[in-house]
Amino acid sequence: MTIQEKKRKLEKILKESKKILIAYSGGVDSTFLLRSAVDCLGKENVAAFIEKAEVYPLEEIKFAVNFAKSIGVKVFTYFSSKLSDKKFVDNSKERCFYCKKDLFSKMSKIAKNNGFNAIADGSNFDDLSDYRPGNRAKTIYGVISPLQMAELNKRDIRNLSRKIGLPTWNKPQMACLASRIPYGQKITKERLKRISNAEQYLKKSGFNIVRVRDYGNLCRIEVDTSEIQKLIQLREKIVQNFRKIGYQYITVDLEGYISGSMNRSIS
Repeated sequence: MTIQEKKRKLEKILKESKKILIAYSGGVDSTFLLRSAVDCLGKENVAAFIEKAEVYPLEEIKFAVNFAKSIGVKVFTYFSSKLSDKKFVDNSKERCFYCKKDLFSKMSKIAKNNGFNAIADGSNFDDLSDYRPGNRAKTIYGVISPLQMAELNKRDIRNLSRKIGLPTWNKPQMACLASRIPYGQKITKERLKRISNAEQYLKKSGFNIVRVRDYGNLCRIEVDTSEIQKLIQLREKIVQNFRKIGYQYITVDLEGYISGSMNRSIS
């Protein structure tokens, strides 16, 4: 299937939804989905649901709210204290299921009270090859994934986003900060703050895509393979700053950034 055929399939899916509430994070996929829905249905038939929580960087939430408002869709925001949920904090391999179940239950109530025919998320076709326990929650609440249904992968979405001038077309992939902590190790406010501070430092140092995997007093840094040499060159400054942040042992993953690398422990 060509990219244009996939795009037409997406448009058909969106038009059939009539009025849609979209789980919006401000990332590449959900931004393209939100804009596509507006183009197909009109802004009056599209709304963005933006969840605020300790596991999402503040700058990502601000971008999501500002972009959704800039294209004229109604925005529903909800603060969810993930750290008050023991099942989430315990960080089992089912963590994402509990998180998504809470998210979609809130969206389901809003959809029912505001006449939305469909609830959607921004999962793409590539996501089918990764471990995604949150998919079970989609089944419970009848959530659709239009990009996935149209077989649009990440490369397709970036290409189409660039053609229509979306600011996210080349935005690095983002995932919640809890995904940096190994399954079975408790998620705490202190760890999330430490991860966020470390990643922000690396981004300000000029690295494009960054993951700081947190193992307590040890961290494993993932950057694109093309930037590993730069990481080594800045070694002394990085070590100095990461020690201040709270890491005693600072390591570099020579394989580079791998999406979902923490899932290897359960593969």
